[in-house]
Amino acid sequence: SPSMSPTDPPRPHAIRLEGDLTLGGLFPVHARGPAGVPCGPVKKEKGIHRLEAMLYALDRVNGDPRVLPNLTLGARILDTCSRDTYALEQALSFVRSLLPPEGGEGSCPDGSAPRRPPPERLVGVIGASASSVSIMVANVLRLFAIPQISYASTAPELSDPGRYEFFSRVVPPDSYQAQAMVAVVRALGWSYVSTLASEGNYGESGVEAFVQSSREAGGLCIAQSIKIPREPKPGEFAKVIGRLMETSTARGVVLFANEDDIRRVLEAATLANLSGHFSWVGSDSWGAKMAPVQGLEEAAHGAITILPKRASVPGFDEYFTSRSLENNRRNLWFHEFWEDDFNCRLPHGRERIGRDSPYEQEGKVQFVIDAVLAMAHGLHSLLGEACPGGGLCAHMDPPDGRRLLTHIRRVAFNGTVGGTGDHSGKPYWDEDAMAWGSNSSLPPPSVCSLPCGPGERKKPVKGVPCCWHCELCGGYQYRADLLTCLPCAPHLRPTPNRTACRPTPVLRLSWGHPCAAVPLALATLGLMATAFVLVTFVRHHETPIVKASGRELSYVLLVGIALVYAITFLMVAEPGVGVCALRRLFLGMGMSLTYAALLTKTNRIYRIFEQGKRSVTPPRFISPTSQLVITFTLSGLQLLAAATWLLVRPPHALIDYEMGRTPDPEAARGVLRCDMAEGATLACLAYALLLMLTCTVYAVKARGVPENFNEAKPIGFAMYTTCVVWLAFGPIFFGAAQSAERVHVQTATLTVSMSLSASVPLGLLYAPKVYVILLHPERNQPKRHRVRVGGSGGACGGKGDLGGSFPGPSQCPPKPTKNLKTTPGMSKCLWDPPKLPSDPPRDPKTTPRSPHWLRDPYKLPSVTPK
Repeated sequence: SPSMSPTDPPRPHAIRLEGDLTLGGLFPVHARGPAGVPCGPVKKEKGIHRLEAMLYALDRVNGDPRVLPNLTLGARILDTCSRDTYALEQALSFVRSLLPPEGGEGSCPDGSAPRRPPPERLVGVIGASASSVSIMVANVLRLFAIPQISYASTAPELSDPGRYEFFSRVVPPDSYQAQAMVAVVRALGWSYVSTLASEGNYGESGVEAFVQSSREAGGLCIAQSIKIPREPKPGEFAKVIGRLMETSTARGVVLFANEDDIRRVLEAATLANLSGHFSWVGSDSWGAKMAPVQGLEEAAHGAITILPKRASVPGFDEYFTSRSLENNRRNLWFHEFWEDDFNCRLPHGRERIGRDSPYEQEGKVQFVIDAVLAMAHGLHSLLGEACPGGGLCAHMDPPDGRRLLTHIRRVAFNGTVGGTGDHSGKPYWDEDAMAWGSNSSLPPPSVCSLPCGPGERKKPVKGVPCCWHCELCGGYQYRADLLTCLPCAPHLRPTPNRTACRPTPVLRLSWGHPCAAVPLALATLGLMATAFVLVTFVRHHETPIVKASGRELSYVLLVGIALVYAITFLMVAEPGVGVCALRRLFLGMGMSLTYAALLTKTNRIYRIFEQGKRSVTPPRFISPTSQLVITFTLSGLQLLAAATWLLVRPPHALIDYEMGRTPDPEAARGVLRCDMAEGATLACLAYALLLMLTCTVYAVKARGVPENFNEAKPIGFAMYTTCVVWLAFGPIFFGAAQSAERVHVQTATLTVSMSLSASVPLGLLYAPKVYVILLHPERNQPKRHRVRVGGSGGACGGKGDLGGSFPGPSQCPPKPTKNLKTTPGMSKCLWDPPKLPSDPPRDPKTTPRSPHWLRDPYKLPSVTPK
């Protein structure tokens, strides 16, 4: 029958069961009390269930004749109040009976030895629950060689045989539990979690084991590790939640904490309105207990807790549900359990556990029973070896603790639920049955950084492998892997999501494209106008205006203008070997021929008038033949250079992906073009532009020519206008937008500029002549025979290339005595004509003297030829 040991103060009590051998028991019957109070409210599952499991196991051993026959096991069971320091004070009572009495044995008045009750034969201790308590107690029990078997302490450091050689346990250490928790976290897809531990061996060593396992597994980082003090101050748990929110993306929190701390963490999360934010992964200290989550179910929703593999003990359910206040007086704390479980006050006690209150067997009941059986079977093995006769022999009274430990370590027996089960460490769960916050079917993400989007690479944060910044693969790069962006090949561009490369489309300038249609329209109109002028001049070949304009150079100039217009069609045509060859030959040829003819005309006029200021002797090389030779020589240099280029480097077409490369790859195009880049194109025009500038210089020099010489002034205006056109061409050509249409814009700019430069001389030089020829034919009639200065006839009455006609032979004065043989190319009528009545008076102050044959012949009175 049970008896109570007198205690002072009366609470907490110790349960004492008499027996031949005594097993100590350490259970957290009460929770930790507030500051200054050792014990708090009763713990129904972790305390009472486990304590009753030890009493149940002792009943089984004492009722089994095969185990420890002729011996009974008694018990001394203490309450640790979930506090390691208080538990150490309680545990000292285990060893107090093993110490000699203070003051020696003493003696009776008659001198005889005093009669004392036999000492309590403490052979081992079952417990404790918390690792911190077990460590405290183990340090004392090892001094007295008392074996200890824990049913719930899982701290890895308790596996150190050098420090805790008399400690054993029937549950796996936290290192195994930590490995399982790492596996759970990785299966949830989490890579960034926080840890929360109660200060002490269990929490700190559990987190340490988890961190170590996560490093070995890889791919898992710890956002922060928070420790809950042993004696939390007011507001401490609100601070804990605040710290967890500093890394709010780490929504997974790994808990190695006692159930009191777990409950207060959940309360703080609820008060902070963060009930659904965190997902908890709890250790076996939480397990399947209801106490930490009662009333806080929303904050704990979706939590995953770890427990060693276990099974319910059917015999214990029958035993525990039959307990009542009448038949369980040996458990001094059972009345507290009764009041709390049924929410009543004694002396009422007719309720039944499991019928009038919810009941579920606590998870560690199995291990408490296994710990008692392990100790009993170890004692049975030791006594069977040391006391063959049975019972407790003298030299084993009390049993040797070190020998007992050896037998305990090698004992083999079937546990309360059979084998030990699967220890592979691989957790299995039904994912479809999992419940997550916000009614989601997927676990919440717990990552430092969200996954990068398509086309983005991870840029790791130094020192934190689970954190990164997402960086878009820019330009023409694609994401080759999670960490690398690589450029696409020149003929490729990235896909819209930048996960691969794809061919760049090829851009071809079609005839209907606006950049081609406008230049083609201008060129067509220009060719039609040039053909019209040419036909007009051919039909009126013998008229004075055509003759006066210098027919040979006029036709050459029209051919050059036609070539300038025609080059537009070559520039728009699809590049090929033939088209590219013709572009090289004729891109600058038309302009060179045009400006060579204009330069020859302008230079001739300038030289004649400059010579006329100094002498009556005409300059050299002013005949039509000389002019043609000079023109073809100047333009032939362009043809020679182009032909040499063709021979040295044969032309070909290519697809230029660099030219069509734009800042936005989506707009990129490959450009089908000839092997003439911008520089080569301008090189083809350089010589022609040089001729144009030279012609402009002579036009400026000849600006003092009298107005009645109608060819000099229009050439000057034409050159000035052409310079303006080409000055505007440069900024437009080189300032074309960096787009795929760049080559089209440049082609349009070039062809339009060339067409405009051809239209200027066509309009200024030929339009007035065509106007007179077609609309005022009366002004195109010969009025008298004129002499020609440097003309083709070489006689008086011939045509003049300076834009006018001269007196006929009848007005020519006698020939001078000049030797004409020594003056080749000179006209026969270069001397001064006779003074005619209609000559205007000359002001010697304002009009420089010039030979009379340079005056405007159109101002002379007409003479009717006889």
